Amino acid sequence: MHINATTVIVGDKVVLVPYLPEHVPAYHEWMQNEELQALTASEPLTLEEEYDMQRKWREDPDKLTFIVLARQTGDGLDSSQVLGPHDACVKALPMIGDVNIFLHGKETDEEFYGEAEVMIAEKEYRRRGCAREALQLLLGYATASSVGHFICHKPPPQPDQSSLLPLPPTALLVRISESNVPSIKLFEGLGFQVTKRVEVFAEVEMRWRAGAA
Repeated sequence: MHINATTVIVGDKVVLVPYLPEHVPAYHEWMQNEELQALTASEPLTLEEEYDMQRKWREDPDKLTFIVLARQTGDGLDSSQVLGPHDACVKALPMIGDVNIFLHGKETDEEFYGEAEVMIAEKEYRRRGCAREALQLLLGYATASSVGHFICHKPPPQPDQSSLLPLPPTALLVRISESNVPSIKLFEGLGFQVTKRVEVFAEVEMRWRAGAA
């Protein structure tokens, strides 16, 4: 079983749930948007291809993917609850984006890293702190720690044959278009520093550094 096959993480603003088949139609609709394609460096897929991608993301041991749901007033959820992705109170929440870590290499490799990404697709939920909290929750869960500005609301992930988690925080990396100043500032606030500029792709590479935030 994939490490986040049933994991639900509850924050103050958002809830993270596994990427399930019922999420695919909405995700497919998002990714027909040219702005989101540009921001995520993605190509549009057919609906069938999107279902294939969902299965791959769920099954591959090098991908940790969550759908971001928005908390609602009076939903009654709190971070101490043990919830499943099919619970009615979770399924009632609106889907607003996704947050991921893609693992590259083996833990014993010198160049091993986990590349983090976040997308808030629904415009009405942008600039509300949803992306920041989604990242805090995911990075706290993936590293089994609350270092810096991360949050860990779940028991530490246990390493097994299907996962390289938990990650050392220093293995975290992001790549962002150098023109995407809000995203760069978001990750700086979470303890990431620009460590490389890739001019051919007009992007920056950022890594987590202790004490950087």
